[in-house]
Amino acid sequence: MISHLTKDPAVLVLEDGTRHAGRAYGARGTTLGEVVFATGMTGYQETLTDPSYAGQIVLQTAPHIGNTGMNDEDPESRRIWVSGYIVRDPSRVVSNWRADESLDDALVNDGIVGISGIDTRSVTRHIRSAGSMRGGIFSGPEAALDADEQLRIVREAPAMSGRNLSAEVSVTAVEVYPATAERIGNLAVLDLGVKSATIHNLAARGFDVHVLPEHVTIDELRALDPVAVFYSNGPGDPAASDQHVELLRAVLDDRTPFFGICFGNQLLGRALGLGTYKLPFGHRGINQPVLDKSTGRVEITSQNHGFAVEAPVDSVFDSPQGYGRVEVSHIGLNDQVVEGLRALDIPAFSVQYHPEAAAGPHDSNYLFDRFRDMVLAEQSKDNN
Repeated sequence: MISHLTKDPAVLVLEDGTRHAGRAYGARGTTLGEVVFATGMTGYQETLTDPSYAGQIVLQTAPHIGNTGMNDEDPESRRIWVSGYIVRDPSRVVSNWRADESLDDALVNDGIVGISGIDTRSVTRHIRSAGSMRGGIFSGPEAALDADEQLRIVREAPAMSGRNLSAEVSVTAVEVYPATAERIGNLAVLDLGVKSATIHNLAARGFDVHVLPEHVTIDELRALDPVAVFYSNGPGDPAASDQHVELLRAVLDDRTPFFGICFGNQLLGRALGLGTYKLPFGHRGINQPVLDKSTGRVEITSQNHGFAVEAPVDSVFDSPQGYGRVEVSHIGLNDQVVEGLRALDIPAFSVQYHPEAAAGPHDSNYLFDRFRDMVLAEQSKDNN
């Protein structure tokens, strides 16, 4: 299988005026978004199909991308979600027996504008210094637009702060995935950008997984008689998701067991009365070290987030919203960012990273077992 690479021009323009000329990759045209970098050397298909990347132009720090193509077995959702794609050296040949199409063909089919042939290391170092920023890829005929006009277009694009993108990636109707192990009960999953691997992991723990649209009401959720509630990963600013925070507070008031990952961790923090803030350039990749404070164990984790929770990492504190005692359960070892929360007086916890690890290491898969055990313990209390 041969990729159909061309020498059509393209240019990456950042909002601070930085420009990088390269070659068109994927669809032709113009795309805008927040430029971020992902450090994984593998797993580009899972990255591209992760709904958490909606609104973002993703730069792969690994220089050679595309040699294994794309297949119909590994996508994490129904489509590619990135706003744009930046690679240095796209593979000219697809050499994996599982491949159904080349990466550039998949980008074209989903209308994703990309750029190749630029110094991705330089762009990464610039973002690490200056922080994530808006950018645009102009390819094909649009690469010839006046430079000042391109910069104006980029600077008029919406910033990630303040954006609520959940409605763009969520399902529009309830989807049900039966348990694939001994059944525990119905699990309500609020789809803020859930990944397929997460659903499979939850079903494998005995939950009948009900994936709910992000606009579901508390009455609709309660009608499922769920044994627990799960908030997924997703794109956007947690400060712009007040309706999801209010829904979660109703869940916590009911003492329904709760588990959240990534965006769900940030929303649990806000439901507990904590603040969130934007990281300079975020954590994206499959090699992020995290300390589990309860065991002292260091996990290598898969992450994709640009916001984090504000909380004291070294002490138990009272929830400002009145939900009892809370502790930071996990800490990022690169920068001491809050990577997990655990409520001590209600059945609720969350982590900032991706225990489903698709793609990525499986050090954190135990968290799905911890969630199942918490739900079973709550059921045992109710039965007594």
